[in-house]
Amino acid sequence: MTAAPLVVKNSVVVGVAGGEYGVRGFIDSYDAATGKRQWRFYTVPGPDEPGNETWKGDSWKTGGATTWVTGSFDPTLNLIYWGTGNPGPDYDGDYRLGDNLYSDSVVALDADTGKLKWHFQFTPHDVHDWDSNQVPVLADLEFRGRMRKLLLWANRNAFYYVLDRVTGEFLHAREFAKQTWAKGLDDKGRPILVPGLAPPKNGEVAVYPGVHGGTNWFSPSLSPLTNLFYVSTREEGSTFRAENGKFVAGEWFSAGGIRGINGIEPKGSIQALDPLTGERRWAFELQAPPWSGILSTAGGVVFAGTVEGYFLALDAGNGRVLYRFPCGGPVFGNPVTFLAGGKQYVLVAAGNGLFAFGL
Repeated sequence: MTAAPLVVKNSVVVGVAGGEYGVRGFIDSYDAATGKRQWRFYTVPGPDEPGNETWKGDSWKTGGATTWVTGSFDPTLNLIYWGTGNPGPDYDGDYRLGDNLYSDSVVALDADTGKLKWHFQFTPHDVHDWDSNQVPVLADLEFRGRMRKLLLWANRNAFYYVLDRVTGEFLHAREFAKQTWAKGLDDKGRPILVPGLAPPKNGEVAVYPGVHGGTNWFSPSLSPLTNLFYVSTREEGSTFRAENGKFVAGEWFSAGGIRGINGIEPKGSIQALDPLTGERRWAFELQAPPWSGILSTAGGVVFAGTVEGYFLALDAGNGRVLYRFPCGGPVFGNPVTFLAGGKQYVLVAAGNGLFAFGL
């Protein structure tokens, strides 16, 4: 397990990691007082369950689709939204022909029963390890002339999505990072693939985004003050190869591998997007792809970090640097803020240290 639990009413909801070991992913709910399991939702459907037909033969048994980042909860709709990881094995798609539901998806579950209300799959039959384990951002905004309950998602596959979080309806998408794998998306949000980019078993193929994606697990942030969606963005490709997959319990099960693209230095940025269209409003360029999430505050500040070890405070409206502090170690994870004794603090982890800044 790599994710914090999500407390929903009197329940504790948790996910599971291990997608590269041929596990079958799930989401569990436990009674907060007793620890008794209340329900389990398998993110890879078994026989006689809807979606099992999207897996070749018995490949569902080792299908992955793990739930290794914490989801979000809408108390009004009583729905839990949770992202799922890559199908297993990662790179040999022949082992698991089909769309491989519910991998690389968001699932909307009834909080009381764990029953699936709807799902949306971002990357059907993923062969590039683009887990959809990002933090679901919930927002009530006016979209095309009427108020909608929206789910906003900057995905690892380099597309930014707007979904209706009541029904799961696809509303809009736009690429926010460099990608070469899709010609675009159809009117249902399904990718239109560029031919010839699946990892070959004899040779290699270079694809953007790379295995780490256009973004990854670290949190984005939506500011109601600026009406902007902030995301740490990676501009990095990978060279992919496949091998015949063979499952051995407890062992690594990727059926292939990756490396960087020769002669191309990866980079990154902190981007501010229009939450309804995904259009870029500003970008703060970084020398290397980031591994830190975003914190935006009512003071008009965006906090972030870099792998070179800098803690940053940016103007939320235009991306201008307000403050920069050298922590001496790479910044991973997300800055957080809290109030104590009438004073606000911001915390950030960097290297082996924890830094606290008073405002």
